[in-house]
Amino acid sequence: MISISILDLSPIAVGKTAGQALAQTLELARAAERLGYQRFWVAEHHNMPGIASAATPVVIGHVAGGTERIRVGSGGVMLPNHAPLVVAEQFGTLAALYPGRIDLGIGRAPGTDMHTAQALRRDVRAAVDQFPKDLLELQAYFAPEQPGQRIRAVPGVGLEVPIWLLGSSLYSAQLAAMHGLPFAFASHFAPDDMDNALAIYRHRFQPSPQLTAPHAMLCINVFAADTDREARRQLTSQQQAFVNLVRGRPGQVPAPIDDIDAYWQPHEKALVESKLVHTVAGSPETVALGLRTFIAATGADELMISGHGFDPAARVRSLEIIAQLASAS
Repeated sequence: MISISILDLSPIAVGKTAGQALAQTLELARAAERLGYQRFWVAEHHNMPGIASAATPVVIGHVAGGTERIRVGSGGVMLPNHAPLVVAEQFGTLAALYPGRIDLGIGRAPGTDMHTAQALRRDVRAAVDQFPKDLLELQAYFAPEQPGQRIRAVPGVGLEVPIWLLGSSLYSAQLAAMHGLPFAFASHFAPDDMDNALAIYRHRFQPSPQLTAPHAMLCINVFAADTDREARRQLTSQQQAFVNLVRGRPGQVPAPIDDIDAYWQPHEKALVESKLVHTVAGSPETVALGLRTFIAATGADELMISGHGFDPAARVRSLEIIAQLASAS
C-alpha cells in the first residue's frame, strides 16, 4: 500500500455547530497522526451550510497547532479568490510556525456558487483567466529573495513551501506538468477526466526544482466499518448531502439512513453514483480489495481519503481500519 492521506471538509452535522465541527476536525487529525497517515488537508468552500473550513489557512493553523508531526495543508486554497501575495503571507506564516509540515494545494475553481464567487472577487472571469500568472507570482514569493526585489512575502520569502496543483480537468493536468508540480486529482467527485488527466500529466511532465518526476495523488471516498452493511449505511450521509446539493438545497450533513433508495429519485441516483463512482464502502476485506484495485488501475503515487460523514466515531473507526490494511500490506 502506498502513502495515504486525509481530506477533511470539517463537516457540520445536522444539529451541530461550526465550532463543534472544527473541534472534531482536530480530533480526526490527531487520530490520523496517531495512525501514521502522511498528510491531513482541509478545503476551501464558501456559503456551504455543511462545511466549516471556509477560512482554510485558519483551520490549518488550528490543526497544525494541535498535532505534532503530520503534514497539514490545503486541498485546496482557491487561488482566484485571493491575491497571491496574501496566500504567500498566510502560508509563509504557517510554515514559519510549523517548519517542514505545511503543504499548499491550490485550485482554479471558486469553491462556491457564482454569486458567492462575485462577493469574494468581483471580476470572477478575469480572476480565473489570471490563474497561470498568479501561480507563477505565488511561486516567486516563496523563492529566495532576488537583488532589487521590491515586493516580498514576510514571512514566506525563501521558505519554498511545497505547492501542489489540484484539479478535476485536463487543464490542471497540463499546467501541473508544465510547471513540474505534484498533481492532486479530485477523482472522489469528478471522475470523468481522471484517466486522461493522469496520462497528460505523466506524458508532458517537465522536471522542476521542486519535483524531478511526476507525482500524482488521487482522492477516493472510503467508508470502512466492521461490516459491509454498516459502511454502506455511513455512506448514505454523503449520498444524501450530494442529492441535496443537486436539488439546490445544500445543508448540514444528514444522519445515515437504512434505505437510500427511499430518499432519491432514479435520475438523482444515476447522477450521484456517476459522480461518486470512485467510492469504496465496506468491511476491511471489501475496502482492501477496492483500494488495491484502484491503485493498480491508476498507478497512483499517493492516495487521499475523503469521507463526508456524520458520525465522528465512525470516521475515526474508518481511519483505523484503513491504517491497519496499509500496515498489513
